[in-house]
Parts: sequence; structure tokens; C-alpha cells
Amino acid sequence: MKKLFEYANQYVQESDWKDMALLKFCLCAMGVMIGVAISPKHKKAALGIAAGVFTVTYIPLMSKFLNIIVRGIKNEK
Repeated sequence: MKKLFEYANQYVQESDWKDMALLKFCLCAMGVMIGVAISPKHKKAALGIAAGVFTVTYIPLMSKFLNIIVRGIKNEK
């Protein structure tokens, strides 16, 4: 498993924003396909889990992005 994480880190280092955008679109499409396949009685639970995961992951991602923006603005001065 450790080796797999090393490969993943290498992939990210060799990727640009376009590669990351394609990866995100791919994962989004997979999520939509899974969502369409879920039975109606489980859709509310799936939505709750997805909303929780989104919230928990979005906050640190945007925090890091905003820190990069602030650092860039400071470096421009």
C-alpha cells in the first residue's frame, strides 16, 4: 500500500491543473452513475453521506487554496 501512495504522489507531481480537472470530471461522472443506480429507498442516506464527505473534504481543500492565493498576493508586493 505504501508503494501505491508513492506512485500516487508521483502522478500528482507530474500532473498539471488540466490533468487534475480531468480526474475530477471522471470521478464526478462515476458519482453520477453510482447515484443513478441507487435504489430510491437508499437515495436519502446516500445524499447525506455524500454531503458529509463533500463538506469534510471541501473545507481543507479550499483552505489550502486560499492560503496559496494569500501567499501569492504577499509575494507580488
